[in-house]
Amino acid sequence: MNEVHFAVPMAGAVLNALNIRLDAPSIAFQLDHGGARIILVDPEFAGVTSEALKLMTGPKPLVIDVDDANFADGKRIGELEYEDALSQGDETFAARPPQDEWDAIALSYTSGTTGNPKGVVTHHRGAYLNAVSNILAGNLGQHPVYLWTLPMFHCNGWCFRGPSQPRPGLTFACGKLSPQKFSS
Repeated sequence: MNEVHFAVPMAGAVLNALNIRLDAPSIAFQLDHGGARIILVDPEFAGVTSEALKLMTGPKPLVIDVDDANFADGKRIGELEYEDALSQGDETFAARPPQDEWDAIALSYTSGTTGNPKGVVTHHRGAYLNAVSNILAGNLGQHPVYLWTLPMFHCNGWCFRGPSQPRPGLTFACGKLSPQKFSS
């Protein structure tokens, strides 16, 4: 998910980080409503994702499995594996910067507690300003080290992924968090 936050926008597409904690009907709604063309699936969430894909009413996205060494019990549901997809890429591909700073960079959804989830669009300008504001508000010095404990679907990490660019440092992402992981 970390590299996808940069790759998707530079491919001229819009990132839609799904809240995988939701039920299959809510996820299906988001995939339909957002017009997803590709979905990356962690094996831990293959079950709910398979169910959501069956419930979709519109065109189904290309499903790409992302192997997860920390979760061996999942099954593949896609037509392609992530690393295989990358190996088929064009090495001469040139990034497609936005034509306008107001172009969408991300689509996020609410949890839908009062009906279907509501979509929220973030534009490139807003994401940039939020990232720079996070540097200032978080008092990030040179080369910060950041541990992700927030799932990136929460407003795409509240645009905190962005500060790693102007303030290059290290970011660590955890999969499923559990108290046992931190107490041992």
